[in-house]
Amino acid sequence: MLVLGILWAQGKSRDQLCTRVDVVIVNVDSTTFVTPQGVKEELNRMGLRTQGELMSKINSSEIERKLAMSEYLENVEVYKSRDGQLLIKARQLVPVLRVFQGDSSYYINAAGKTMAATANYHADVPVVKGRFSKQYPATRLIPLIKYVEGDSLLHALVDMYMVADSNNVFIVPNISGHVVNLGTVDNFEAKLAKLKLFYTKVMPAKGWQTYDTISLKWNHQVVATRRVKAQKVDLGFSWEDDEPLPDINNLDGGVTTTPQQTKPAEATQQQEKPAEQPAEKKAATKPAAKPAEKKPAEKKAPPKQAEAKPKQANNTTQQTKTTPPTKKK
Repeated sequence: MLVLGILWAQGKSRDQLCTRVDVVIVNVDSTTFVTPQGVKEELNRMGLRTQGELMSKINSSEIERKLAMSEYLENVEVYKSRDGQLLIKARQLVPVLRVFQGDSSYYINAAGKTMAATANYHADVPVVKGRFSKQYPATRLIPLIKYVEGDSLLHALVDMYMVADSNNVFIVPNISGHVVNLGTVDNFEAKLAKLKLFYTKVMPAKGWQTYDTISLKWNHQVVATRRVKAQKVDLGFSWEDDEPLPDINNLDGGVTTTPQQTKPAEATQQQEKPAEQPAEKKAATKPAAKPAEKKPAEKKAPPKQAEAKPKQANNTTQQTKTTPPTKKK
């Protein structure tokens, strides 16, 4: 009877259809981006039939493997019940850092799995910028980042990370004006201990704007590079762009420049030279204007003399009768 009961139960289970599919997201919080409906849609997209299918034909291991390939899920567990129910427990990806590489951006979880960053989801995690490859992936920074996140002082200090190459990993602190060069990520615990000592002993005495780079590359020492020039403050405009202010002492209504806009003597001499050239041209044109005034006078003179000659002739004729010597004149 016992054997017959087992065989009957097995036969019934083979004929049992899947009547219900339940999906549970294990790590549901305020940053949830995976939904039960989304998991079911992913099953249909992958061609994995569940509801309405014979329970004996549903491969739990295959469902777990294929769903785990999704970039949004870390792991999946599937359970079948004898009453035709299928339970899927899924854990959504938990990013530990965000990588900016060129024009792309993606998240990485603790295991190194990547997920493309989208506008629909944002996680408040440390930011890393740089160039990475298969030889030097971004996951190399995960132990360093976990250590920093576990230290309250360092967590409040670090703003982001920058990777120039495998030998130059930089920390950009919240304190503006300098960066910290760790060198490689090897032995980062001792390097960060030196950094905290430098911040508590040296920086308050020397000033927070004294150095532009703090290098922790070498053992048992901290090398700080002094700032060559003071930081420039960008006002967003230039005083030279302002229009000259009017001079209230100038009665002619002229405009004078402010002392900030005065130019060197050489610049003023260069501006005065073009003003002298027009003056010389005017002086050169004056002599040409004078002959132009004399020519009309000379042309008009002969008619006057011609009119005067007959009168003189009449006079002379009269004078010759009386006074001959005037004719000689």
